[in-house]
Amino acid sequence: MTTTVRIEGLVAPGFEEVRAEFERNFAERGEIGAAVAAYWRGEKVVDLWGGRRTPNGDAPWNEDTMVVVMSTTKGLAAMTLAVANARGWLDYDAPVARYWPEFAQNGKAAITVRQLLGHEAGLVLLDEKLPFEKLRDLDYVAGVLARQKPAWPPGTRHGYHTLTIGLYMQELIRRADPAHRTLGRFFHEEIAVPLGLDFFIGLPPAIPAERIATMKLLSMWRGVLALRYTPPAITLKMITPGSLLRRTFLGANPDWRDRRWLELEMPAGNGVGTARAIARAYSALAEGGAEIGITPQTFARITAPPVVASPKDEVMGVPSYFSLGFMRPGPDVWFGSSQRALGAPGAGGSFAFADPDSRVGYAYVMNKMDFYLVDDPREKPLRDAVYRSIARLTERRESLRSVPAQEPEDSMAVTR
Repeated sequence: MTTTVRIEGLVAPGFEEVRAEFERNFAERGEIGAAVAAYWRGEKVVDLWGGRRTPNGDAPWNEDTMVVVMSTTKGLAAMTLAVANARGWLDYDAPVARYWPEFAQNGKAAITVRQLLGHEAGLVLLDEKLPFEKLRDLDYVAGVLARQKPAWPPGTRHGYHTLTIGLYMQELIRRADPAHRTLGRFFHEEIAVPLGLDFFIGLPPAIPAERIATMKLLSMWRGVLALRYTPPAITLKMITPGSLLRRTFLGANPDWRDRRWLELEMPAGNGVGTARAIARAYSALAEGGAEIGITPQTFARITAPPVVASPKDEVMGVPSYFSLGFMRPGPDVWFGSSQRALGAPGAGGSFAFADPDSRVGYAYVMNKMDFYLVDDPREKPLRDAVYRSIARLTERRESLRSVPAQEPEDSMAVTR
């Protein structure tokens, strides 16, 4: 028996193909519940949601349904640091220890903010586990972070700081902000409130449970099935005892279905919100960032192409490109229309980015996790459809501009 999935929302004229691909996700690609949104030239052109907000049962994914977006949070956290840079509070090329003297322990005195945010510092591991109770104590966490020793000489290579990068971002903001706000509070006050975003790094208790989608988490059996499309280098890293990738997951063991973990501030992975909110934030960035106080100088810094000695990621074993907290396009991992695009993917399939050259802000979120590192077959067709729609509309507008003005057929009679 075929079940019709409820799809709601809107697409602007010319973007109907995005809706068709979104419907195919439910009909053909195993989607449970999801949302996609896109802004073009500052205007919302796609805002769709559908399916179920729980893996079991029939609770619908509604217009205001929010979901945890895993590492897609990192890009929004990086926006807070960009705002701090624009205000002169945080210099990307200064040593981290300028703001956080205790950080200089164990050979870290020369590590710059740029190296840390570019995943070049080698600080991928923690020497103790940080369970829920300890993660709530940010002063304790700061002490743990400050004493860590780099896993490689900082600046000589890069590797994905899976969980730790968010903790380091948190402490940088707390130190650099004159008001010493947490990153979640900084994001809320400086970005979310001005833009009217339904997105939180640290979910407020007042948000009702009925608004939060429940995740269908990864499992061993689904992981086995995913071997046919998981990059072999990542599979090898995951099954090798003692590999950096395996060890990066030992510092904390969050349960994304437990609301207590969503109410913490974990800027590397527990942001909760709507696709609409994330796309709106990236749209502001794609337009230059002035809405959130980002200056042209800071905008030039965050959109400059990343400089990497080698694209190979020391942790994941595959090419990756990072700069100032954002993932960036590269020859092996491409999104947007140029190397100035910037964003972040999330474990399981979510993805969001800003494309300044095409003036696009985009986000896709879902509650069924899958194992694709990038280009999830539910997400990429939506992204591609957005760009095809823009190309058609742009071509149509250009062709209309190129048509010369026509004289009336009876102009001669008029002049007689």
